[in-house]
Amino acid sequence: MGCGSCGTGTPNGCKSNGGCSTGGCNRLNVHDWLRDLPVDDTASQCRVVEVSFKQGSRKDFFRNPTFQIFEKGDYVTVEGVNGFDVGEISLTGELVRMQLKKSGTDEFHPEIKKILRASTDKDIDTFKISKGRESDMLAKSRAYARDLKLQMKLSEIELQADGKKGTFFYTADDRIDFRELIRMFANEFKVKVEMRQIGIRQEAAKVGGIGSCGRELCCSTWLHDFKSVNTTAARYQNLSINQTKLSGQCGRLKCCLNFELDTYLDALQAFPDYADNLQTQMGTAFLIKKDIFKNLMWYTLPNNTKHFPLTIERVKEIKKLNQQGIAVEELEAVEITSKNKEVEPEFVELVGQISLRSLEKNDRRRRDQQRNYREPQGPNQNGPRPQGQNQNGPRPQGPNGPRPQGQNPNGPRPNGPNQNGPRPNNGPRPQGPNNGPRPNNGPRPQGNRPQGPNPNGPRPNNDARPEDGNNA
Repeated sequence: MGCGSCGTGTPNGCKSNGGCSTGGCNRLNVHDWLRDLPVDDTASQCRVVEVSFKQGSRKDFFRNPTFQIFEKGDYVTVEGVNGFDVGEISLTGELVRMQLKKSGTDEFHPEIKKILRASTDKDIDTFKISKGRESDMLAKSRAYARDLKLQMKLSEIELQADGKKGTFFYTADDRIDFRELIRMFANEFKVKVEMRQIGIRQEAAKVGGIGSCGRELCCSTWLHDFKSVNTTAARYQNLSINQTKLSGQCGRLKCCLNFELDTYLDALQAFPDYADNLQTQMGTAFLIKKDIFKNLMWYTLPNNTKHFPLTIERVKEIKKLNQQGIAVEELEAVEITSKNKEVEPEFVELVGQISLRSLEKNDRRRRDQQRNYREPQGPNQNGPRPQGQNQNGPRPQGPNGPRPQGQNPNGPRPNGPNQNGPRPNNGPRPQGPNNGPRPNNGPRPQGNRPQGPNPNGPRPNNDARPEDGNNA
């Protein structure tokens, strides 16, 4: 697994000298609280140091045959399989003896490998070249396993610093015969192949990710001792037995179910034992749950959906009466009042007053106002326009309806017979001495024109009128 903050492939991850802020680079390391204490006897000092590999995902013990002093975060070149490997010092001093005792390893065991030297620049360059091959090798190895139709999943490849050995980590439900796969790996990658099966939790620790709590996975940062988790821990904590919510990214129950289990077990010691059933005159009351925060026990009666919260003292009293053969008349439930609802913050009340229905009404009212503003005031334009309305010129055509008869869009209509149909009757034409043809300038405006002779005098003859562009 790479560093949780930068994901680099350097021996110490994010170049923080072994002190990664996320814990992904040194999750297997132990805090050396004896580091700053002076050493009185160097001869009796522990000659075994702890070295971590692959950004803290694996560590091992190596013997320091020389008197060279190494500090935490130093790169060292150690013995490998037919070659050498590069690692990082993670622990030195007296605490190494405690780690050896914890792991059951003898300090003077002859099979403990040795530290060859402090890593040189050439060793570091060779290490980086080998680490750069891992991603391509992983993609090809997965393709080979898929071609052979093997029911396994390759999760990670770890190459030795000199590139002579490769460890392939995989997960599988059943036993896999990968002899042919090993031959293909050896011929393709030219390395000594070691297949190592790991569990699903270890795979999640190597891959990493973000949990439902919003933080990095515990197994990827600091948790390395995986304990068994079962649904009993969820029942003690009054959690719903929902496999989807209780499972982590590995598909197993979350390791954090065990974190608060001891606290719940200590709090449940004050609750009475064997109080799952209480005898009442209305029937047997069954225990539903225990609330350790309010020290209440919730019961329900048969053929009744109501829940009765009882105090611990009341449950003990009813239990004593039941042992004497007396069934109580009622349970005397405690009245539960929520104080949080009475003293709510003001911003919660303001947010609670907003509803989507009120917002929809405001949007609908705003759209209606905009629609009314865009529509022009006047008669309906979806039907024929009344005669005599347009006096400033011809009306342009549009999608609002048919164009009234008698209007020429190309300019004034020339004198002559009406080709667009009969002229609309605008009312009785006034009598006058007009002997010439009247020019057709469009429909005459409507109005309350008085009947009779023209009060302004006789209408002039159109033949004597000057040419002004209205007559063709």
